[in-house]
Amino acid sequence: MSHHILRTILYHHARKFSYKVEELRLPNGARGEYAYIHHDGAAIAVPVTATGEFILVKQYRFPTHKYLLEFPAGTMDEGEQPYHTIDRELAEETGYRAHRWDYLGAFYICPGYSSEILHVYLARELEKLSVPPAQDSDEEIEVVSLSGSELKTMITARKGLLTIDAKSVTALYMAEAFLPTAP
Repeated sequence: MSHHILRTILYHHARKFSYKVEELRLPNGARGEYAYIHHDGAAIAVPVTATGEFILVKQYRFPTHKYLLEFPAGTMDEGEQPYHTIDRELAEETGYRAHRWDYLGAFYICPGYSSEILHVYLARELEKLSVPPAQDSDEEIEVVSLSGSELKTMITARKGLLTIDAKSVTALYMAEAFLPTAP
């Protein structure tokens, strides 16, 4: 016997995800309510220049009330493949286009309360666009370039004004096997 949804108690659809509360019957026959965020998935790029600099974005994240340093990422549009999502998002958020992509895998962001799967790509052979696409109207993004050692120091320092989010840390470690020398 597997988990069985008996009914949806609450459903709210927002722009990028839905919030659901469902009544479940568990394999042991017990019933319970479970609340979670349904998300159609996203993609993230680890962009690296020919000189080994990592391209990140600094943006305000309302739930944390802080500016975070992150690799460029974005939610997949309905029916969109992850590669197309991240190709678009890299250009929009950083003004770069990658000519070499390596798919590194995927992972669940936070499976305790979200169904979001994040697809990870290494983006190389970067070209700075002469006219970058317009950013989304609700984004205020600053492009930041860091060496591998600077990035690792920020991840391990436990202090400073910026916080690097967990998806970016995970993506960096996934990319290390593909890089000529570990950052």
